[in-house]
Amino acid sequence: MVSAPDFDATLRKHGLEPLRRSAPRTLQINVGKLCNQACHHCHVDAGPGRKERMAPAAAQRLMEILAASPAVTAVDLTGGAPELNDNFRYLVESARAMGRHVMVRCNLTVIFVPGMEWLPEFYRDAQVELVCSLPCYTEENVEQQRGKGVFGQSVAALRLLNKRGYGRPPLGLNLVYNPLGAFLPPAQAELEARYRVELGALGVEFDSLFTITNMPIKRFAHQLRSWGKEAEYMSLLVNHFNPGAAGELMCRSLVSAGYDGTLYDCDFNQMLEMPLTLDGRRLTIWDVGDLGELESASIATGPHCFGCTAGAGSSCGGALT
Repeated sequence: MVSAPDFDATLRKHGLEPLRRSAPRTLQINVGKLCNQACHHCHVDAGPGRKERMAPAAAQRLMEILAASPAVTAVDLTGGAPELNDNFRYLVESARAMGRHVMVRCNLTVIFVPGMEWLPEFYRDAQVELVCSLPCYTEENVEQQRGKGVFGQSVAALRLLNKRGYGRPPLGLNLVYNPLGAFLPPAQAELEARYRVELGALGVEFDSLFTITNMPIKRFAHQLRSWGKEAEYMSLLVNHFNPGAAGELMCRSLVSAGYDGTLYDCDFNQMLEMPLTLDGRRLTIWDVGDLGELESASIATGPHCFGCTAGAGSSCGGALT
């Protein structure tokens, strides 16, 4: 990554305190890097050939911690494609049995992977919220980022989910937009309105659109370098720092668990191997009981944090301001 102003120094410049954790409300679980797609913007560097995946012992320990962490009300499952992990059913069913809200970050096309036809009914029966990647409402732009045939499969998957009640209460179906190039997302509300028109014409309903800034890490960072735009993009993020977004950052109330059990402040720190630490020691799921123990801990930051604080801000739930 190219050099950039220090993020903590920027916080101080704007009269903001260094980032510290509040009471954790969301446990995000990254089950590994196996995915049926290999998207150009992927900060996880996931793909069909990746072998990193969560083992049963780690999945079981995470559910033990969840049971001991009453303040954590939501579980956010991600990957790779989380559905391809052998522990997926167990994680969803265990968390739902505890009364926790469960979100699944779905790439839509996983529904058509051989042997995964059961997914739409499972999602519905478990009453999970779906957060589905669809980086544009046009075939050309989606396939530029995600590969040939992905747009058609994504629309077909959305129609299947609509038939099973998704896109109408109580089954939440949210879409995720990522920019196709080295620029910030447009205004979330305006883009959502356009998505509704374009996808409505295709017979698709959804609840909300989340606009997420591409982080200059992993696969997108390599793409920026190939374009010769790494420094330009980093400058864009820094120059659009929004103090108002800093107070809403997801890392304040989210704990991210890696497939190997290491704990992080967010999924982006996870991909950069910047773990939560205590006395210089990496924290894992075997080091904590109640995740509330992490409240007030300092948050590890780096130049990539400018991505979450640029413009309207960015999080796993879309724009922050």
